[in-house]
Amino acid sequence: MKRMLSGIKPTGQLHLGNYIGALRHFVEYQDEYEMFAFIANLHCITVPQDPKELQQNLRDCVALYLACGLDPDRANIFLQTDVRAHAQLGYIMCCHTYMGELNRMTQFKDKMAHGEKNLSGGLYTYPSLMAADILLYDPDYVPVGEDQKQHVELTRDLAIRMNNRYGELFHVPEPLVAKVGARIMSLSDPSKKMSKSDETNKGCIYLLDDLKAARKKVMSAVTDNCAKVHFDPENQPGISNLMQILSSLSDERPMADIEAEFEGRGYGDFKRSVADAVCAKLEDIQNRYNEVLSSGAIDRALEKGAQRASVLADEKLAKVQKAIGMEIITK
Repeated sequence: MKRMLSGIKPTGQLHLGNYIGALRHFVEYQDEYEMFAFIANLHCITVPQDPKELQQNLRDCVALYLACGLDPDRANIFLQTDVRAHAQLGYIMCCHTYMGELNRMTQFKDKMAHGEKNLSGGLYTYPSLMAADILLYDPDYVPVGEDQKQHVELTRDLAIRMNNRYGELFHVPEPLVAKVGARIMSLSDPSKKMSKSDETNKGCIYLLDDLKAARKKVMSAVTDNCAKVHFDPENQPGISNLMQILSSLSDERPMADIEAEFEGRGYGDFKRSVADAVCAKLEDIQNRYNEVLSSGAIDRALEKGAQRASVLADEKLAKVQKAIGMEIITK
């Protein structure tokens, strides 16, 4: 069975974009692949965090993983920090990453371009840690959003570089990008990705949002003056984003079918259908989330996932350190 790995950085509440772009695919993939789904809590602290808030976000993230359908008996779910090899291989990968490569990484470039101050060294080097996160487990595929492909490409470059230098250490993974819903945009500004850092809180639907609030956000979503439900991300980005959401929550319903259903109908009717689909999904997730919180399933899932992940990660770390000459005793 081929192996797949991915993770989510819970610096805030998980939102609909996380579900459509990642979580629902994790659930589908766990029957097709040996699935490793981790919570990237080391990546969380590249920017300052409130400790209590971070801890709550981590528990919510695991609970939502389970509520969305990830099964600890079919997928390995764990915290990044519960597998110590992540940090150690992360430093080794950092030492094999060129500064020019890190300078070109989109997140760091964007923050520099906007004149942000006091950026941490962790933010600058986190792509090297991300490469370690992936390469520890020799996955065949890494499911990512379109905007994250750059990180997998760097991971591939580092794997090839170290394989050429030290011998066959890593399997070179492939990025896997969903065709529909891979990048859900803000409801208030469809030129930007839906994000938990949305200052207005109008463009982002959180998985734990009150259903009335979620419906209001959809009904207030930015559209256009074309008065036509048509999938055209360039000229009708707001409507196209809502169509992606509806398609993704309706078993990848073809855009042509959605266009045909709403031909000649107003945006109000269309938005109500999108809101119905969103609220139905949120209600289902939230009901299961509450069941998870009262069941003790979180701790059991994390312990089981970390045990399996640690075996593979420790073996890989030992192999790498021996190959590059860092070990002097046989373990």
